[in-house]
Amino acid sequence: MNGYWEMAKSLVLFLLAGLAEIGGGYLVWQWLRDNRGLVFGVIGGAILFLYGVIPTFQSESAFGRVYAAYGGIFIVLSIAWGIVFEHW
Repeated sequence: MNGYWEMAKSLVLFLLAGLAEIGGGYLVWQWLRDNRGLVFGVIGGAILFLYGVIPTFQSESAFGRVYAAYGGIFIVLSIAWGIVFEHW
């Protein structure tokens, strides 16, 4: 059962990191490209900072392995973001 919880924790952390990366990047985009105001950029920057911190909570100690696994999650989340929010 311990392995199940470890896998679930990893998946949640990957999802949180993905949402932070995409959401933070989107807010910075809104600030710079759509003139939404500095507050969008500041909040986006803070969220992007969290994106850098979240993966450090993974139990795997090898940076490359964590980011390789995260890459697959990021691709899926990016496509989902495009479908839901950009109406692809």
